[in-house]
Amino acid sequence: MKRAFITGIEGQDGSYLAELLLANHYEVHGSIRPGSSGGEKHLSALKADPKIFQKTLFLHQADVEDANALRTALEQAAPDEVYHLASQSHVGQSFEKVEETCRITGMGTLRLLELVRKLPQPPRFFHASSSEIFGSPEQSPQDETTPVNPITPYGSAKTFGTQMTRIYRRNFGLFAVNGILFNHESPRRGENFVTRKICRAVAAIKSGKQKELTLGDTSAQRDWGNARDYVRGIWLGLQQQTPDDYVFATGRLHRVQDIVELAFEAVGLDWQKYVRQEKQLFRPADPRQLVGNPAKAKRILGWEPQISFEQTIAEMVQAELKAI
Repeated sequence: MKRAFITGIEGQDGSYLAELLLANHYEVHGSIRPGSSGGEKHLSALKADPKIFQKTLFLHQADVEDANALRTALEQAAPDEVYHLASQSHVGQSFEKVEETCRITGMGTLRLLELVRKLPQPPRFFHASSSEIFGSPEQSPQDETTPVNPITPYGSAKTFGTQMTRIYRRNFGLFAVNGILFNHESPRRGENFVTRKICRAVAAIKSGKQKELTLGDTSAQRDWGNARDYVRGIWLGLQQQTPDDYVFATGRLHRVQDIVELAFEAVGLDWQKYVRQEKQLFRPADPRQLVGNPAKAKRILGWEPQISFEQTIAEMVQAELKAI
């Protein structure tokens, strides 16, 4: 039985990855922040299963900023694979929490790489990088050879982690992989992300609990995929004979406006009656034309997205209606 260690197991990607690994007969260990509820929301079904929790799923109190706690958790888990997903991951909030973002997202990655390197049997290491490392790129679509040019604190922190992962692969011989993840969504997306904000508001409007939806720039475009597809790619990245970097993306651009229209369409309402724009919600620097080329992942990993953008938004709206 392989053993895996996941940082950020409480989040969208971490919880889906835990489910995928358990289905593939792994023993799964995850780090949770001290004082956290232990992923009650996304891991509740796994924790409630006596055949899984404390049998093949184990949670460790360890913050990515606490080297000693992380070292102890890693030594106890003795993993074959480490998946580093934890970060301060909201781009907009990174402007308000610049130092925290760089400390957690950037230095947290370096700290974990160093701990992994010093283990008696260094495990394979996956780093969840981001399309934000490209910033405002000169070429489109972006692939693994596109120069980095971050324009946000979050993008800068992810760039540091991405480059350090490459350095540890090249200089220290670690089996270290960067997955350059473009935006990916699901009903487990954080409530402060625009996709979840829209779907939640639409459900509330449909249910009569909210009257309108206020948004910033709805012309902003992203390459949006589904989290479950991307988690499958994350796992595949560590199953190869040699470590490398991979872009996970759909290759298609969509506007925030497209999310708005699809979400209202899912509940049979006219979006124009409920949406209002506010200039103060516009970001100071927003990357444009971030669209990925996943050809390498398709060629080497046999990976392709299976869940469409339209399916993802409809599923998110239905999940919000069910929650209400």
